[in-house]
Amino acid sequence: MKNRHNFEFSPKTMLVFLTIICILLLSVSAVLKDAVKPLSAVAETVVIPMQDGINSFGVWVGDHAGSFKSMKELKKENAKLNEKVRELTQENETLSTNEKELNNLQKLLKIDKAYSQYKKVGASVISKGSGNWYNTFVINKGSKDGIKVNMNVIADGGLVGIVTETGRTYAKVCSIINDSSSVSAKSSQAGDTCVVQGNSESVQKDGTIDVTYISKDADMKEGEELITSHISSKYLEGIKIGTVSKISTDSSNLTKSAKVTPFVDFQHIEDVLVITQLKEVPADSDSAD
Repeated sequence: MKNRHNFEFSPKTMLVFLTIICILLLSVSAVLKDAVKPLSAVAETVVIPMQDGINSFGVWVGDHAGSFKSMKELKKENAKLNEKVRELTQENETLSTNEKELNNLQKLLKIDKAYSQYKKVGASVISKGSGNWYNTFVINKGSKDGIKVNMNVIADGGLVGIVTETGRTYAKVCSIINDSSSVSAKSSQAGDTCVVQGNSESVQKDGTIDVTYISKDADMKEGEELITSHISSKYLEGIKIGTVSKISTDSSNLTKSAKVTPFVDFQHIEDVLVITQLKEVPADSDSAD
């Protein structure tokens, strides 16, 4: 079989070729005026429209050549803009993170001033137990930072819990919503004593934990704040716990029970303050936690 060659002409080559034909025809008509008179009509009918077409084609090529160049420039510009958007997005995320950290620090500074009578160490939460609530969690400060078991932990709002275990670079905290937690407390106005008991089921249901052992003659009112009591064996006095609600008399008619909504958001704890002062009580003391 014979090889077939496909010849392709670019628009510029075609334009040059047609232009040469037109020049040749015009030259012949100039030299052989009489001989080509019969062809004049043909030229007027065929060649001139062809020349107009060639001119239009040339203009089209010129215009689109500029468009092709503009398209490449637009693609380059678009790539630059996309890179700029990516950089700005990263900067915005960094600023948002910095703003969040600043807000957390401002909250800690506020609570630090509220309990200025105690020395404290700032720490960040590095892990927690399962679920959405901070029943127990681990902080990034330990014995090398002066952290000891039974030190009180506070955060934005008030009491978080107590240190239950320490390592050199970490410490474990049990929060007041944990089922094992028991805090000796009192009402901030009437001074009626009570015990705040952790209740993980209740806090997940309505955000409250239990208040027990309220005297039947207590003047405690709903809406009052509860704070840690002076008779606690582990918790320092005067740390805010939460707001009392749903006070009711027990079936024995000897005591009352209630609910307390903690001031601390136990679903979102990132940074805390550990009070480095321990509660001093006699070794044989029978006071509640």
